[in-house]
Amino acid sequence: MQLNTLKPAAGAKHAKRRVGRGIGSGLGKTAGRGHKGQKSRSGGFHKVGFEGGQMPLQRRLPKRGFKSMGQHLYAQVRLSELQALPVEEIDVQALKQAGVVGQQVRYVKVIKTGELTRKVVLKGMTATAGAKAAIEAAGGSLV
Repeated sequence: MQLNTLKPAAGAKHAKRRVGRGIGSGLGKTAGRGHKGQKSRSGGFHKVGFEGGQMPLQRRLPKRGFKSMGQHLYAQVRLSELQALPVEEIDVQALKQAGVVGQQVRYVKVIKTGELTRKVVLKGMTATAGAKAAIEAAGGSLV
């Protein structure tokens, strides 16, 4: 084998279809475009969603809803979820490792749902007034 004898495998390459080159090619005259109409003309294409001048579907339907870009950055944690964690000092990283919040979460807020009977120290997160009272009543604190 030499560099000057290298060839692609048989059938791997085929000639580009040449349209509009006579009757014998099978794609002469109209070149596979049919007869007349917008699609048969050069440059005769319209934008996506165009309905021939009729009001397009995306404009006929009302705008609805809103999806926040920063939604995945915030999470809420229940007191009952804090109760189930084995560690005493809890921060966002500990919650991620335990699988309580998602990996992209940056800000955590503790809400008063469930009960907390043991002492926990929360670092780098906020809590609702009720949750804060429940944490402090159990001997814990927010740092």
